[in-house]
Amino acid sequence: MENSSGEESGISDSEIEEYVEKPYKELQTGQYKVKNANGTLRCPFCAGKKKQAYGFKDLYQHASGVAKGASHRSAKQKATHLALAKYLEIDLGFGAAQPTAEVEPQASEKKEELYCWPWIGVVVNITKDEQTGKQLTDGGFWMKTFSKYKPLGVEVFHDEVDQTAQAVVHFEKEWNGFKNAVDFEKSFEAGRHSKKEWITSKTNLGAGIYGWFARADDYRAEGQMGEYLRKNRELKTLSEVMERGKQDNDVVNLTNEIDMKNQNLDEMQSKVNEKAMSLSRMLEEKDYLHQAFYEETRKMQRIARDHVQRILAEQEKMNHELESKKRQLDWRTRELSKREVLTERERQKLEEEKLQNDERNNSLQMASAEQKKSDENVLRLVEEQKREKEEALKKILHLEKELDARQKLQLEIAELKGKLEVMKHLGDEDDEAVQRKMKEMNEELNQKIEDMNHLETMNQTLMIRERQSNDELQEARNVLISALLDILQSNRTNIGIKRMGEIDEKAFVAECKKRFTLDEAMIKASEGCSLWQENLKDPAWHPYKIIESDGKAEEIINEDDEKLKKLTAEWGDEVYKTVTVALLEINEYNPSGRYVVNELWNYKEGRKATVKEVVNYIFKNLKTQKRKR
Repeated sequence: MENSSGEESGISDSEIEEYVEKPYKELQTGQYKVKNANGTLRCPFCAGKKKQAYGFKDLYQHASGVAKGASHRSAKQKATHLALAKYLEIDLGFGAAQPTAEVEPQASEKKEELYCWPWIGVVVNITKDEQTGKQLTDGGFWMKTFSKYKPLGVEVFHDEVDQTAQAVVHFEKEWNGFKNAVDFEKSFEAGRHSKKEWITSKTNLGAGIYGWFARADDYRAEGQMGEYLRKNRELKTLSEVMERGKQDNDVVNLTNEIDMKNQNLDEMQSKVNEKAMSLSRMLEEKDYLHQAFYEETRKMQRIARDHVQRILAEQEKMNHELESKKRQLDWRTRELSKREVLTERERQKLEEEKLQNDERNNSLQMASAEQKKSDENVLRLVEEQKREKEEALKKILHLEKELDARQKLQLEIAELKGKLEVMKHLGDEDDEAVQRKMKEMNEELNQKIEDMNHLETMNQTLMIRERQSNDELQEARNVLISALLDILQSNRTNIGIKRMGEIDEKAFVAECKKRFTLDEAMIKASEGCSLWQENLKDPAWHPYKIIESDGKAEEIINEDDEKLKKLTAEWGDEVYKTVTVALLEINEYNPSGRYVVNELWNYKEGRKATVKEVVNYIFKNLKTQKRKR
């Protein structure tokens, strides 16, 4: 990059013509800007100059002066300014309007034509739009329409009497503006809508606008247009305009002197710009090389990875083929061995089958014996539970009788005490019959008290035994649940084992089938059921409230609980009922641990099954199994 920059800065005078094309193309592509925002022009190759607001002609003279100037100018500066002069002539149209010996506009032989200056165009016969019916009096619309002629502005005048409008189009003061105004007029002449057609067809006008370059007759015309031109423009010939341009030569000469004095600064600025451009190109090239290196590295890695994968695939394929051939060879070896010992093998096979049959028979006999023992153990366990239950019932009846006797005895004692008190207050202490009667009654009272104490002692003993019986009965119930878990697992029978506090997933499945596909419904139902089962285990969640019913406190579901409201809104009433049932069960059976508990259950009547019902079911089930065997 640096070598390239060095070659450009060191070109000779003989290479100027060859070097012109590069800055000329950069001017065409817009890499170098010529126009300022305020409409003036600047020299992009003289960055250090204080003056950067030229007129069109001034800039052309500056570029031509540097390109053909003294020898102190470098060949590169001459080449760039020559490219600028070429750009002004060809691309900006300066050559078409520049008053040079080759393309200078010629005045008439008899009398030079007067133009309105600064250059201005006239548009007449602006009527309503046929589609919308509106007057086209928007200056922006005409700016867009005539944009190819680079107007500085458009003003529209409305005539209320004729119901038409006229417009003036402003062009630049320079020769480029003159060229645009001439092109503007030629476009109307080509379409037969020029000033000549306007004058000849004024009595029979059709649709469409007419336009031309404003001249002396327009300047002196009556009406709004003439008043506007006389107020804002002046009449000048092309010679006068060119003479006005020549008066600026002194300024150009002074500018050239300033250019010479600022030569060193220009060269330094140019070198800085060149170095900056060179550095920018180097950075771009570095980024490009880095990106190319990165892409090449990735490509190499991808090729290496593909190569390794291909080698591994080929190796695996070869291993499979080798294994297949090995298995085939082993199979052939086994086949040969089988054919050699076929008779011996068949004999051994028969003996092995006999041994296997004997072992199978023995196993079946042992399994039958184990099954018989298991059935006997279950029957014995059931009988023991039944006997213990009957004894517990007898004890309860005996306790009830004892309690009745105790209450009766308490009443008798109270009655005797009352009688004794009455006799003490009313009787005569000297009356021996009364004293004897009171003594008998005291003895009877003491006897009754002793009997009551004896009954209380027996009652406590029986209560202790009842508690022990209940504990034993509960323990036996738990043993039954554990022992018969596999037999009573299904809820398709009347008697079974129910997991109290466990949410029934069927409600979730039914709801999800309405919303999702079959496979997705099963997954969503399982997720929802698991989530709410975990919520049931949370000890911090207590969705219950206490009410009084018949003088007793009862704990029920709190329907205003936020989680339950959210459950109803998200899943519906059926899922809500299933979850609340599980909540009540877990609050009844395991409120402290809040985990699922197994319980013997009567599915037909929807309640806890008694031991008697379970025993009857087991006996019935065992008889059915025996009949099947």
